[in-house]
Amino acid sequence: MMPVSSPDPNLDANLAIALDALLTEQSVTRAAARLHTSPAAMSRTLAKLRRVLQDPLLVRAGQAMVPTPRAEELREEASAVVRRLEALLTPSGTVDPAALRRTFTVQAADLVGAALAPGLLALARRRAPGVSLRVLAEDSEAGPALREGRIDLEIGVIDHVDPETLVEELATLRMAAAVRAGHPLTEGPLTPARLAAAEHVVVSRRGRFTGPLDAALAAQGLGRRVSAVLPGHLAAMALAATGDMVCLVPVAPAGEPPSPLSGPARTLGLRLLEIPLDLPPLTIGMAWHPRHAADGGHQWLRAAVRRVLRPAPAG
Repeated sequence: MMPVSSPDPNLDANLAIALDALLTEQSVTRAAARLHTSPAAMSRTLAKLRRVLQDPLLVRAGQAMVPTPRAEELREEASAVVRRLEALLTPSGTVDPAALRRTFTVQAADLVGAALAPGLLALARRRAPGVSLRVLAEDSEAGPALREGRIDLEIGVIDHVDPETLVEELATLRMAAAVRAGHPLTEGPLTPARLAAAEHVVVSRRGRFTGPLDAALAAQGLGRRVSAVLPGHLAAMALAATGDMVCLVPVAPAGEPPSPLSGPARTLGLRLLEIPLDLPPLTIGMAWHPRHAADGGHQWLRAAVRRVLRPAPAG
């Protein structure tokens, strides 16, 4: 009869691993070889397991060892525990996208969201059907939201990040003048003077009437007429598509694949005209908190965003 003792306060995962090896191999020597330890060390571990579980577990039967009824009961459970431990301690970067069951929250401007959502959801349907996407409106305080875990990614012009925030550039774009088909600016060469004389709609979350285009025009001694300021590109493009107004739209540099961000403009039938001025480029990036750096699901999300917003060259 086994002596009765109180539960050992120093239990660790190694005991479960050793129990699984012993019950599978039914041999101290083979279990020791499986776990790359000595038979003497495995014998001491078996003795400890016997004390903890208050059962002999394996008993001698001739030249072999056979499990007790209690050991038979524990065999499957021990194996399951070890599998769960292996899953727990497997690097998250090896996640199977098909097994993901998550909703990712992305903060982005309306134009970025409109460009990202179709491609990202198409990838999810093929590779990660358990993934859902929530897009929140752009906010000037994305740093706290990333830090507190309220959003997974910020995508857009990243110009206000906390020191620990990780940022990756996705695309460098230029601005084009978007007008409806048949707009007077589509006839003849577009000059700074003709562009300045047209009626403009400006996109600004903060309601500002001026931007880099105004500075470039001012350097030429010109000023433009802004009739409306709207908070999002989609509304501004819809306005330009129904009247003689000009709005600025980000497009890929010459010679590169079209940017998904210019897709909505083409869907609305807008013509994209080269601006004859030196404007600063627009850099689109994504930002995330370091807590997500090694998370397998988040790595899949970042890879999917890259694939959608960095179109591969044709051919």
